[in-house]
Amino acid sequence: MNKYRNHLPQLGDRFFLTDGGIETTLIYHDHLDLPYFAAFHLLQTSQGESALRRYFQTYAEIAAHFHCGLILESPTWRASADWARRLNYTDEELARANRQAIDLLETVRDAFQTPRTPIVISGCLGPRGDGYSPENLMSSREATTYHSTQIDTFATTAADMVCAITMNYVEEAIGITRAAEQADMPVAISFTVETDGCLPTGQHLRGAIEQVDKETGGYPSYFMINCAHPSHFEAVLGDFEGGLARIKGLRANASRKSHAELDAATELDSGDPHELARQYAELVQRHPQLNVLGGCCGTDHRHIEKIAKACLPTQRLAS
Repeated sequence: MNKYRNHLPQLGDRFFLTDGGIETTLIYHDHLDLPYFAAFHLLQTSQGESALRRYFQTYAEIAAHFHCGLILESPTWRASADWARRLNYTDEELARANRQAIDLLETVRDAFQTPRTPIVISGCLGPRGDGYSPENLMSSREATTYHSTQIDTFATTAADMVCAITMNYVEEAIGITRAAEQADMPVAISFTVETDGCLPTGQHLRGAIEQVDKETGGYPSYFMINCAHPSHFEAVLGDFEGGLARIKGLRANASRKSHAELDAATELDSGDPHELARQYAELVQRHPQLNVLGGCCGTDHRHIEKIAKACLPTQRLAS
């Protein structure tokens, strides 16, 4: 059942958490094998499905503790055709995996949702290419065609929305937005930026958001930033003018390292959870529209718990 598709509750002022860096948690903390960072591949076995359920239940417990909302982002960042083909999935098997991922989140929502803890289920989309660098760039039309299959599958499930994570060039974000509109699914677009606060293509974040809005009639429900440390993007946020005013969510990395440094790293950099939470709180205080907060690479439940503790009082004061 799509509980919130007609009106996403995070579009109001209420505080919502997301999970942390699912792939880095499963690989480095749970010691699970994720070829191509494909967390959805764990759904192939009962043990893998149990590991995913435990992972999401941890964040549901945190949200319940803080009496705040939660967005459950499906483990399907790599569950699109090109990546699945590398794992020898047929089209039917891939569609089944995407549906199974949402079904799993529905069981978590059924177990944890309360009036004080509304839970939104989001179908996660990832880039067709590498998440850190734009390669084999598609036109927006090509991106619509490519991502429509996964989005159309989510539209038949209990997913309330879709979210494109780690978008690194604007044409793919536009294509995803158009595919979501065609499927009548709300969509959030989350861009990643380099240490200078610009997209890997060099485009300014504000310009990227404004271009997506202009070419899609402002269809995205909101925008986010992910897979970058706050020190990489806090300066470009400025006064949240223009397109930046459309940003409602942050899923930052724990590490201050660049994408190139992270790509070459052999050990996980979990940063400082206390420092990261403090940086989030400062951003929320300056930009109170930020009400969807979680983590990306290197973050886990410790970071999210500290972010909630630091930001909830700030967000409530600002609202």
